[in-house]
Amino acid sequence: MLDPVPAARPATGLAVRCTRALLSPWSRFSLLVAVLLGAAATMLLLEPQRLLATGWPARLSGGAVAVILFGVAYGVCTVAFVPRPLLNLAAGALFGTQAGLAAALAGTVLGAGISFGLGRVLGQDALRTLLRGRWLKAADGQLSRHGFRSMLALRLFPGVPFAAANYCAAVSRMGYPPFLVATGLGSIPNTAAYVVAGSETSSPTSPAFLAAMGFIVLTGIGAAVVAWRKRHRLAAE
Repeated sequence: MLDPVPAARPATGLAVRCTRALLSPWSRFSLLVAVLLGAAATMLLLEPQRLLATGWPARLSGGAVAVILFGVAYGVCTVAFVPRPLLNLAAGALFGTQAGLAAALAGTVLGAGISFGLGRVLGQDALRTLLRGRWLKAADGQLSRHGFRSMLALRLFPGVPFAAANYCAAVSRMGYPPFLVATGLGSIPNTAAYVVAGSETSSPTSPAFLAAMGFIVLTGIGAAVVAWRKRHRLAAE
């Protein structure tokens, strides 16, 4: 008679345990932190702010190709926490108002999309376990239920950090398309103001430059007032 076939044993080897550990939520979150820290350190070494002083490399100044390359570089820089106002000024100074605005908006949406994807894939499972506070739950619920209009409002107010909004949306249950559309639409006013200011830096007394700077100052004051009122309202509650 044939010997009975032994039952298959569950895979409990070292390789399986290591795989589970590497794919755990907190391991993926650690990878996200490492990627962001590495990107930020790289940007500090490369000093992208030198674009304002030295200009775009001559070998890459080929019209539409240069605009596209700048948009891609813009998106990568925002993921590495390079301030968007600096990049917007550079876009205007290098390419003028129209092409600069197109490159800046494309880079904004690209950078936001990359950050959202990284946060959703590597950080959401780990960070959602920390949503225990009343304010955190309220923010998560707002973005999950009213994602488009909430993100649109966040983009319209320049006081909200770009990266913070990206990763808050990624941790929530907000969809990818509403996030990208709201980012693109909500970023137009403030981005345009900085691009115009950058394109008119050689004429600081021109009406366009003065209007752009006035818009930047007024929106900054408005954002500070709204933040101050919300802070005191939350303190009162």
